[in-house]
Amino acid sequence: MRMNKLGDTDILVSEICLGTMTYGSQNTEKEGHSQLDVAFERGVNFFDTAEMYPFPSSSMTFGKTEEIIGNWIKSRHNRESIVIASKIVGPSSRFSHVRDGKIKFNKKHLTEAVDGSLTRLQTDYIDLYQTHWPERPANYFGQLGYKHDANAEWSSFSETLEVMNDILLSGKVRSFGVSNETSWGLSEQLKIAEKFNYPRPASIQNPYNLLNRTFEIGLAEISIREQCGLLAYSPLGFGALSGKHLNGVLDSKSRHALFPEFGRYFNKHADVATAQYVELAKKNGMTAAQMALVFVNTQEFLTSNIIGARTLKQLNENLDTIGMKLSSEVISEIEGIHLSNSNPSP
Repeated sequence: MRMNKLGDTDILVSEICLGTMTYGSQNTEKEGHSQLDVAFERGVNFFDTAEMYPFPSSSMTFGKTEEIIGNWIKSRHNRESIVIASKIVGPSSRFSHVRDGKIKFNKKHLTEAVDGSLTRLQTDYIDLYQTHWPERPANYFGQLGYKHDANAEWSSFSETLEVMNDILLSGKVRSFGVSNETSWGLSEQLKIAEKFNYPRPASIQNPYNLLNRTFEIGLAEISIREQCGLLAYSPLGFGALSGKHLNGVLDSKSRHALFPEFGRYFNKHADVATAQYVELAKKNGMTAAQMALVFVNTQEFLTSNIIGARTLKQLNENLDTIGMKLSSEVISEIEGIHLSNSNPSP
């Protein structure tokens, strides 16, 4: 397993990170612990979670995933051998049950969120703490057609970074990162961090996969030049790039079946591209999922690829991509498909 430096910190993370957002909903605690064991045994030291998990979040399950991970850490006595990333939830009408529904990235909310995660994770520190999505109105989760709201009220980046600096100095968090952030948002936070000697964003966790390569347009250059690597989430596009949902096939236990409202990767243009990627993988002796994951792994701006799985079989198939390479011919064919079907799921 290749290990990569997390930003400009001294933290080393595995190039594959295990995402855990199904623990407590689609996966039981026992199943979650089995996945964590297998991933750890195969060289994964990096595990990503969030206070809102499992997905989709509800008042009944809020924080459950962190509790499951905390129980695993306590029972395995391996805290010093792993890197844990978590996140503070962003503002949304869906989270009226969280901190009175008035979520801000200010001192009160960040402090309460960090302390809550520490308790659930049963640890004294979190290695990477991230804002899950911007507090301000911005384009994320596939939103297009930016509409500026000059009257929007949100915590300034200076305020958020000052609080994160205090939290880092307290020892509760080792590094700070952003998620679902825009080019402007990341650039501004890097600029302010530099000016006031606040913690620089060590990473950016955004979607990146064969159906959504919009990260390459503006964020990839910033990521490389500023040592703020991508933690790629949805590398299989909500399972679409496995090919298992083509031709109307629907696994009743899949996320696509359980949460059809999240249709970002399931439109007619995405289906056309997916079918071509599946055929290309088959022609070259790989599963479609493996080709999609290896493609993400090869990107220069990548720090870690966040995989998720419902079953141990899926997890092991994903972990089998460790050390796999794509030939120049396969990459060329991928680019040809992308050119004909660019970003059908932005």
